Amino acid sequence: MIIYSKDDFSELFTISDDIFKNIEIYHGLLVKWNKAINLVSPKSIPDAWHRHFIDSAQVTGFVPENTRVYADLGCGGGFPGLVVAIMRPDIDVHLVESDERKCQFMRTVVRECALNNVTIHTSRVENVTDFITPDFITARALASLEQLFTYCLPWAQSNPKLEFCFMKGMRADEEIEQAYKLYNFDVAKTPSITDPEAQLLTVKNLCMK
Repeated sequence: MIIYSKDDFSELFTISDDIFKNIEIYHGLLVKWNKAINLVSPKSIPDAWHRHFIDSAQVTGFVPENTRVYADLGCGGGFPGLVVAIMRPDIDVHLVESDERKCQFMRTVVRECALNNVTIHTSRVENVTDFITPDFITARALASLEQLFTYCLPWAQSNPKLEFCFMKGMRADEEIEQAYKLYNFDVAKTPSITDPEAQLLTVKNLCMK
């Protein structure tokens, strides 16, 4: 398996020098803060460009062209939502995370990168459905697909055109099968560029059976 490095980022994604500089700032802050706060697994820090930044950046390829408001649920240290926010300054990005320390870290990244398109919600997902009206939603390692649908159903009911991209591991097919027991939805599977056993699930037309 290819392990991507910092030098690969600009080759994989078409971004400006200013955007890449902000990604570098974010990486530096992650390395610094992770010594005190468990933002990501300490074992993943040496490969953070591959495991977190490039893994997250691939999500930008799934953001629908007409997206105006984007929500990332349970984003921890900001993955993938904060990476998407840096790469797509034209989108209104909402990051939802219940851990105040992780939110403080994300606020630091937002300040140091001078981002003006990010709102951070220190809250559980079920408590923000009345305050955000997203066109596009992501989640990475937050919950099972069935549970994610439970969180997102109120948004889908109010916006039938809502689209999702969920980052899943080797149990993706099993989670899809389980979710079909309660929900109707259309799903497309795309292999992750950073993990041969992982998939990005793009979902449309979510509703209860």
